[in-house]
Amino acid sequence: MTEDPLESLVLKNAALALNSLTVYRQLLDGDRVIGRLQALISYCDSIARLNLGKRDLGVFLDHYGDFFAALAASPADSLEDYLIEAALFHDNAFACSLEGVPDRPSPLAPAAAHDLDCLQQLAGLAPAIFKAVAVKNCCSSEAESALVRQLPEWRQRLGESEQRRCPCPHEGLKNSISSSSHWGDRLDDLIAFHRRYGAGIFARYRAFYWDHADGAGCLRGIADPDPVTLPDLIGYEAERADVIENTLQFLDGWPANNILLYGDRGTGKSSTVKALLNEYHERGLRLVEVSKSQLFDFPRIVRQLKERGHKFILFVDDLSFEDGESSYTALKAVLEGGLEPRSGNVLIYATSNRRHLIRERFGDRDGRGAAADFQRVPGAEAPGEVHAGDTVQEKLSLADRFGITVIFPTPDQNRYLEIVEGIAARRGLQVDREQLQRDALNWESWHNGRSPRTARQFVDWLEGRMALRPGAETPGFSGAG
Repeated sequence: MTEDPLESLVLKNAALALNSLTVYRQLLDGDRVIGRLQALISYCDSIARLNLGKRDLGVFLDHYGDFFAALAASPADSLEDYLIEAALFHDNAFACSLEGVPDRPSPLAPAAAHDLDCLQQLAGLAPAIFKAVAVKNCCSSEAESALVRQLPEWRQRLGESEQRRCPCPHEGLKNSISSSSHWGDRLDDLIAFHRRYGAGIFARYRAFYWDHADGAGCLRGIADPDPVTLPDLIGYEAERADVIENTLQFLDGWPANNILLYGDRGTGKSSTVKALLNEYHERGLRLVEVSKSQLFDFPRIVRQLKERGHKFILFVDDLSFEDGESSYTALKAVLEGGLEPRSGNVLIYATSNRRHLIRERFGDRDGRGAAADFQRVPGAEAPGEVHAGDTVQEKLSLADRFGITVIFPTPDQNRYLEIVEGIAARRGLQVDREQLQRDALNWESWHNGRSPRTARQFVDWLEGRMALRPGAETPGFSGAG
């Protein structure tokens, strides 16, 4: 069998490029798309170079289909796009050595430049090369050859529309690497990227949640976190100023406190924390949401984050405990610290509607505890706790372990109306002030009471009604509909 020197050389070089990966070598085992590409290259390389007669077409079709399906299931729009993103967001020793480090050179930089050029070789692999090898070495009839030629093809390169689109900070770097004749020449840009944004999922995402899968906890990135910003939040500027100041101290490397944001529902506690992320993620801030049920994982989460170059806020929303719950002890241990020192790059921000976090009963104060809540046998005395004061102090001490408590009270009428007017002005709504105030008061009396959330919901309704009736008189809200 006469082999095609060009096809054989391209496949041989691609196989060698994969085998010679160094700092990105874990991509071969841990990356589903690249692993299937390696299997396709290896099979086609072997049948192109070895004169073994016609090979099983079904094996080729399986390898080709597996790779195509894996690439199509990824968010990438081309093979080149996928490989560049793999280089940007691979959590390897080279990238981690640069995370949060302003100017120290990495000894692994030459190896990374070599690997970038190897990945560039893979990006140049056209579907036609694999099809030609299959037709020549696996097909025994014109019908089989036609089947191979009609196989769907993946896109190789970033198109012009993709190169002009830059919705994320890394898109510019992706386009720069794509347009370079040698990807390794863009090493300095990649180094600057890792210094600024970090490595792995911490470079790709700024918000995370702690998840349990197959019995083990892990971080999951949030692609589109809540976009609320600090200017979006009208009112409570003094309360937010304390939170912002503490966060800036934290980002600047100075001692900072864990914060409990306490107040009535809808007053903007959670939105304040989310807005901090959108304001300061460019300075290395990351937010990890942890549910109350996962507080026992706190030590594990902290250990996973403490060696990274970012600053992390562990966010626990709507925190409170019922009498008898024991998970609060895990939170206390992290807040206070034990034999293992507190991590300097992790803080805890929690919101709650309950000032002391743990439900306290009057029975706790006189030593009767929960037994006082049950019907006892007539004449029998409820069993009490010998040291009732210890129970009270244990329950009150959790909130005290937060260095700062910021209170978000329910707004009075004037503050509520100021928030309504501020939101309406920010959205550019032209409304008569007296009617706006009158409708806002009607709205809060018919709905959830006065709060920034109620104010926003009212303005959402108003904006929608005005959009449906452009040019008409501003609709009033009477509560009837």
